[in-house]
Amino acid sequence: MEDVFIIGGGPAGLAASIAVRKQGREVIVADPCDPPIDKTCGEGLLPDAVEALSCLGVEVSPDIGCLLRGIRFFHEHRTAEARFPSRPGLGVRRTALHNALTAQASACGVSLRWRARIRATDAGLFLDGQRIRARWVIGADGANSVIRRWGGLDDHSETARRFAFRTHYRLAPWTDFVEVYWSRGMQFYVTPIRKMEICVAVVSHNTRTRLRDALCIFPVLAARLRGGEPTSVERGGITRMLRLRRVCREGLALVGDASGCVDAITGEGLGLAFRQATLVADAIAANDPGRYETGHRKLMQRPFVMGHSLLLLDRYEALRRRVIKVFETHSKVFGRCVAAHVGALTNLRLVLAGANLGWHLLRG
Repeated sequence: MEDVFIIGGGPAGLAASIAVRKQGREVIVADPCDPPIDKTCGEGLLPDAVEALSCLGVEVSPDIGCLLRGIRFFHEHRTAEARFPSRPGLGVRRTALHNALTAQASACGVSLRWRARIRATDAGLFLDGQRIRARWVIGADGANSVIRRWGGLDDHSETARRFAFRTHYRLAPWTDFVEVYWSRGMQFYVTPIRKMEICVAVVSHNTRTRLRDALCIFPVLAARLRGGEPTSVERGGITRMLRLRRVCREGLALVGDASGCVDAITGEGLGLAFRQATLVADAIAANDPGRYETGHRKLMQRPFVMGHSLLLLDRYEALRRRVIKVFETHSKVFGRCVAAHVGALTNLRLVLAGANLGWHLLRG
């Protein structure tokens, strides 16, 4: 019998494998794909995600990534920006991040099974035709998790399903900020990821929205991208707010998007997965599933609040105008909101930051 079997070899599964292996457990990771595994995402890691990644022993070389100093919002004629309060974030190509995680997992002694055939049936879990026998199974197989359904943990609520498309341009970044361009029901995200490459993504409620067509709404961004050469095929995906009633039971735990997810507007997906990895490793070491359940619920509280708050700006144009006006004219207010978003504020200061924003909105 194996100690820990992880199904899903994306960033969440690899992070969990590293954290569990550091506890001295034998770990197998299985995935049907070949590495590196790509996915549609904005490719920006917030400072708390970089810190969590560092705690796993994964360091991304500056040669394959870009330091991110803050966030900048654009809406109509207004611009608001705020720096991250302590350490910088990181822009990095998803495939480069996956390579770094794979290398660390391998160095830790994790057994990696790529191109694996995995089946989940009433008779159990099977890898390449052989039944999996493990003390713990970790499902890290994404938002449409098969393991979640197999384990009877699929009781969930879902809101705000949206559609994302992403591509890359060979173009020197003009800033070390993540830029968010707002319009009705749509945002463009621009993330520097290398010295001569940027990631551009659009997220909207319309399944037919594509980058090229949507750019006509954002002439400033279109002008910046003019002359840039696409370096990847446009890739699509779904982003959502998904909350589970339970993420763990005896011998089974879920991590990453399989355990619930927040909309891409938060930029929190990978950071949550990296912190969940440490939580699940500690719960396995203590043989206490409830410990992970409690820790996971607490971890997801702030991102869900932030996600729903940002989606209000996406939904209500008048509110979006007023909030971004406050952010532009009162940069410290925006700075506190960004600090809250990356977990740099205590709960009390988080409440005070929200109250401060509300007060400025009431003042008009």
